[in-house]
Amino acid sequence: MKWFLILWACPVILLTGWYGLSYYDMSFGIFMLTRQGHDLVFAVYGHALGLPPETIPPLVARAIAFDSLIVFAIIALRKRRQIRAWYNSRFPAVQSAESGAASFANDVNLSSAP
Repeated sequence: MKWFLILWACPVILLTGWYGLSYYDMSFGIFMLTRQGHDLVFAVYGHALGLPPETIPPLVARAIAFDSLIVFAIIALRKRRQIRAWYNSRFPAVQSAESGAASFANDVNLSSAP
């Protein structure tokens, strides 16, 4: 699971770091971090995809958000027992209210029987 998160987070961090630095032209003397490099990269991608270059960043942001949801859903699925235990220890009143509602439902079912 640790490597899964690392392999997901590294490209996301590198891409957002590059995008933020190049968008605001914080180049530190590196061409790829200049605004001209930024515009060149999106012009090349736009030409390759047949899209206007200004439409690519929102598409990438949506893809990152969707991938992040999938990653966190996988993590939640694998850790569901720990999440449930934490939830039950954090909100014990909710658990007793649910069991009270269940016993009420059982009483209603028993009382409606002929």
